[in-house]
Amino acid sequence: MSGHSKWAQIKRQKGVADARRGQLFTKLAREIILAVRQGGSSLESNFQLRLAVQKARDNNMPSDNIERAIKRGSGESGGAVLTEVEFEGYGPGGIAVLIETLTDNRNRTVQDVRRLLTRHGGNLGESGCVSWLFENRGVITVESDARDAEEIALRAIDAGAEDVKTEQGYVEIYTRPEDLEEVRKVIEEKEHVISAELSLLPKSTVLLDEGKAVQALSFLDQLEELEDVQRVFSNIDFSDATSEKLRGRT
Repeated sequence: MSGHSKWAQIKRQKGVADARRGQLFTKLAREIILAVRQGGSSLESNFQLRLAVQKARDNNMPSDNIERAIKRGSGESGGAVLTEVEFEGYGPGGIAVLIETLTDNRNRTVQDVRRLLTRHGGNLGESGCVSWLFENRGVITVESDARDAEEIALRAIDAGAEDVKTEQGYVEIYTRPEDLEEVRKVIEEKEHVISAELSLLPKSTVLLDEGKAVQALSFLDQLEELEDVQRVFSNIDFSDATSEKLRGRT
């Protein structure tokens, strides 16, 4: 999990969400649309939709945008048909990458992903080649300081969390997928929840030195910038010293 935690922290400090807010809102809307198509437009009965809407709210997406996405997903408004396509492969330094996309043009998406992988010395793999390296978990990120980190961790464990990782300025809480909502409710009674989502966490990681980590992180950022890419998962890891240097460059 350490690789996930460090990568997530660097992305937050770079202000990726703010710098690409227009693109972010588009991707959040697509998540909502897909959730509605899979499970209906009722927040009460559709778990995936509740998560997608909450994620949109966490990122300050306007309520009107959220409502439009729900209507589009339910067929009340037009729009191109979106299809889920998942890619698996390997990137710089031999890291495993799992790429989730939503697209209205599968051929375009395949070409974009393959081109980026090839440019960085990686390659696409067969279905299942790296997915076995990841497990589905709930991840809650909470703002904290050294004084309250232990209290947050204890409250999370009491609420049903499986594991907790404390970092400078925040705490990451890991849950079973089905426990994510309940643990979040308990934590946000007293704390500021930065984000809460279902994620794929690596069971093992690949430790890269500073030079390879910089190259790999640049590659992962470029993947996430692709129009059709919704989420990218990797088993990248790097030392705390490298992490500090990389954060210093943001």
